[in-house]
Amino acid sequence: MSVTYNTKQVFNGRELLPSSLTLKPRVQVLDGDLISFFTLIMTDPDVPGPSDPYLREHLHWIVTDIPGTTNATFGNELVSYEMPRPNIGIHRFVFLLFKQNRRASVTVPDSRDRFCARQYAELNNLGLPVAAVYFNCQRETAARRRAS
Repeated sequence: MSVTYNTKQVFNGRELLPSSLTLKPRVQVLDGDLISFFTLIMTDPDVPGPSDPYLREHLHWIVTDIPGTTNATFGNELVSYEMPRPNIGIHRFVFLLFKQNRRASVTVPDSRDRFCARQYAELNNLGLPVAAVYFNCQRETAARRRAS
């Protein structure tokens, strides 16, 4: 899986500014073939803050039925993209890619708040992720926005 915001490639631990995350990223599925389907989940496990994430996880995006070797624009956006807006501390934003057993088999979650990717994967028979990547993001001050 390859995740890119504009020209910025996401890799584990990279810090990205909220102002550069307003539009959904390009997510390329590098595995499978056109008869394989994948589900993409984006969450923030650090809500409301990383030192006490008692509201974890917050769901930011779900795309299902993505054909292998294509990108998320070819899938079904089950939950629309919500840009990261961390308030306290440095948050991790995680992309998880699951291989589906069959097309149109993934359900809409009840809520974005207190979402649990592990339980959701179990409920939808997605198994373990076939790929994962995360980036770090923190609240952006006006001075930081001007400097970038």
